[in-house]
Amino acid sequence: MTEPSQIVSTKLVLEDKWDKVFPQSDKVIHKKVVFTNRYGITLAADLYIPKVHQGKMPAIAVSGPFGAVKEQSSGLYAQTMAERGFLTIAFDPSFTGESGGQPRYVASPDINTEDFSAAIDYLSTRNDVDPERIGIIGICGWGGMAVNAAAMDTRIKASVASTMYDMSRVNARGYFDQTDENGHYQLKQTLNAQRTADYKAGRYSLAGGLPDARPSEPQFFADYWDYYKTDRGYHKRSLNSNGGWNTTSSLSFINMPILSYASEIRSAVLLIHAKQLPSEEGKFLLTKHELFHPFPLRISSQ
Repeated sequence: MTEPSQIVSTKLVLEDKWDKVFPQSDKVIHKKVVFTNRYGITLAADLYIPKVHQGKMPAIAVSGPFGAVKEQSSGLYAQTMAERGFLTIAFDPSFTGESGGQPRYVASPDINTEDFSAAIDYLSTRNDVDPERIGIIGICGWGGMAVNAAAMDTRIKASVASTMYDMSRVNARGYFDQTDENGHYQLKQTLNAQRTADYKAGRYSLAGGLPDARPSEPQFFADYWDYYKTDRGYHKRSLNSNGGWNTTSSLSFINMPILSYASEIRSAVLLIHAKQLPSEEGKFLLTKHELFHPFPLRISSQ
């Protein structure tokens, strides 16, 4: 007789001192926590709890940008929202940062969407959280994952995508949709040749992070450098600050588009983007007004 699988957490090695790129707030309590996703990968998160609160709190899970760690901007988002009355977590996605998963430095449209739902599992089962007032914030590439999670997980009552990238689209079509069908095929040839080379070598090659010298253009690329490669945002565990993702990490993204069911979302969604957009998918979502039909937002800390 087949027995149900148990949810088992893997022991993680977690830094016990404050090592964020932003100052610690005196208005919140900070703790390290772990939770396990549906694929058995244990995720590491920073928990931020308002020092002053009453009753069960609304909660928010935060992650991103793509290739960043919770000690960078997602942690700052989470701590700031905790100062405003929300119980929050900023988590490292599977295969990155302090979270588990092998091999390292790989991303998945399925597993990384699941990471957000695993965060909801954790938050909704806390005694100090109101399970009817849980939201998520995804930054950059994790903005797309957040919207994708909201399309699947009805427990998510509000979602924010800040400067969103659809990582499946940008990997398949390039920035500004500049990659045509022939270019897409050539990309698949290159990545699959790298798969063969990696297997022969017994290790996964890294694509490389940002260059050591600051690029002058395009401007958004220089902006990345100004954060990830300087004291403002550099972190030793951040892929963007160091060696980048595995070269073959984008294979699943170029073949499995996310956001296919975004039009079915029945909870509140907020998309935040700049006037100058480095991605066509951001322009598409901002102009596709009928894509979302948000219900009234009821996740405020009041």
